[in-house]
Amino acid sequence: MKFIKSISLSRIAGGLMLAGLFSAACPLTTLAAAEFADPEKVLRTVFPVAETGFDPAASRDLYSNAINEALFERLYTYDYLASPARIVPETAAAMPEISDDGKTYTFKLKQGIYFTPDDAFNGKKRELSVEDYVYSFKRLMDPRIASTHSWLISGKVLGLDQLAADAKKSGKFDYDKKIPGFEIADRYTLRIHLTRPDYNFPMILAYTAMSAVAREVVEKYQDLQGQVMAHPVGTGPYKLVEWVRGAKMVLDANPDFRPMRWDFQASADPDDKKLVAAMKGKRMPQIGRVVVNVMLEDQSRLLAFQKDETDLFQLYGGLAPQVLSGGKLKPALAKKGVRLSRIVDPELTVYYWNMQDPVFGGFSKEKIVLRRAMAMAHNVAEEIRIVDNGDAVPLEYPIPPGVVGHDPHYKSSVQYNPAAANALLDKFGYKKGADGYRSLPDGSPLEVKFTAQTESRGHLQAEVWKKTYDSIGIRMKVDFRPFAEVLKAEKNCQLIQRISPWMADYPDGDNFMQLFYGKNIHQNNNGCVTIPEYDNLYEQSQKLPDGPERDLLYHKMTRIMEVNAAQRVGFARYRNMLAQPRVLGYKKHPIMHIEWMYLDIDKSK
Repeated sequence: MKFIKSISLSRIAGGLMLAGLFSAACPLTTLAAAEFADPEKVLRTVFPVAETGFDPAASRDLYSNAINEALFERLYTYDYLASPARIVPETAAAMPEISDDGKTYTFKLKQGIYFTPDDAFNGKKRELSVEDYVYSFKRLMDPRIASTHSWLISGKVLGLDQLAADAKKSGKFDYDKKIPGFEIADRYTLRIHLTRPDYNFPMILAYTAMSAVAREVVEKYQDLQGQVMAHPVGTGPYKLVEWVRGAKMVLDANPDFRPMRWDFQASADPDDKKLVAAMKGKRMPQIGRVVVNVMLEDQSRLLAFQKDETDLFQLYGGLAPQVLSGGKLKPALAKKGVRLSRIVDPELTVYYWNMQDPVFGGFSKEKIVLRRAMAMAHNVAEEIRIVDNGDAVPLEYPIPPGVVGHDPHYKSSVQYNPAAANALLDKFGYKKGADGYRSLPDGSPLEVKFTAQTESRGHLQAEVWKKTYDSIGIRMKVDFRPFAEVLKAEKNCQLIQRISPWMADYPDGDNFMQLFYGKNIHQNNNGCVTIPEYDNLYEQSQKLPDGPERDLLYHKMTRIMEVNAAQRVGFARYRNMLAQPRVLGYKKHPIMHIEWMYLDIDKSK
């Protein structure tokens, strides 16, 4: 399906500057059309897997949400250069006012922010209001939409969970019903009353799923599930003008986007000074068009970059030796002016076994022993070497580096030891047959189904895990599926084992510890594990700010996971982003999905 709409890049909408982030370098009346969103400045980039659709409440994958981040806006976002990551206003006029008890947040919205024109608005210019955020937050809890992001707000807003429960009974979510948790003081003022203090609430409000959508758009274009995956209408700096499913997305600058100036301050990174010098004072966005192509094969993506057909390119580990040496660009590329932005991603790759599966799930001693043996038999360092060419760091703790709550000194009780793994299986009755493969203690066959994505990385992962299972005498069957199918089956607890990466939605340990919380099954708890002791400690941790008391709970929770062998902590990958010499202002942000709005293209190059 395609969306093709022409835009006049000479129009400049009114609006306010982003408080604390951008400033007006000159009066609005002096702004020339040529300095904003030049249609000749085209940024070309690639996705390694296909997108699924563009509804902030319904999009599940990183790549769809990257597009959503450009089309829609949230109350808050992140400072582009600040390190560590720092929350700043996006559509909000300022940071929220917080009551003394930490339960009430008051938000003021900027005036003069408009949705991109659409037939849903009957030809009228439609301004953003706080009612749009209330409606959008409610959508996350609508059972019909079945949003995987409901955990962001579930149990937190007074009356919202009851509204969702009523919808389950009646079969219809009452969006017009007022609840005590959302108090609309006026068109631009919203008070959110929480059930308890939540120290991460502003970070949650900066996540893509918390974007504002217009009710008129949803009601006009929604499918049978209440989702609007094929007709995104937002207030963001870009709008979707062409979409070929699974192949190509084209975004043009939003001519109604409010005037903003690039005004970030350099961090301690010495390269920031050059970046600031190249960008400071420019009207954003500078780039008039973004073209995103889907390329499933690693080598095809690299070749496109080498042939100058791509401006921004994420270099996955499998390709690293062709481009990097010792974590730096090889001389030939550096000589051409190609730039590398390299960070350890705030991510956790976890290995899970489905805790609801009759063979591999459960908490009987022999089931725990089976999972523990499989975890101990896997050589994480070898997987990093083979699959990612060493371009990742092994983790002992579920909270990765760069995230609040990370403990670099923690030592996991689960370590690589195939000899001990075999001894455990022998002791608990998992006997080997003449072919060298084991059976269950009752004598029935034992085989694990390992699910991986269809592209080359998935095949390498399957090879590594086949070696792991062979080392302890367990048969492995491979189940290759497209990315979208993997996600759908995973959320329904239909997969037995998978390597599952999780990128930080917000840079706090809570975002990773919630991956194992029982109430998040069918959302982010992909191993479908419920351990009451863990859940109780997690609920206690949510009431605490970052600090030693919360860290102690996190340590206890991690040990519980290890004892039950419900998951195995894996690694965090380096994020290597390559930019052509013509791309100005680029630096990979650890939390934001995309940085397109903050970049420029040097047309002379």
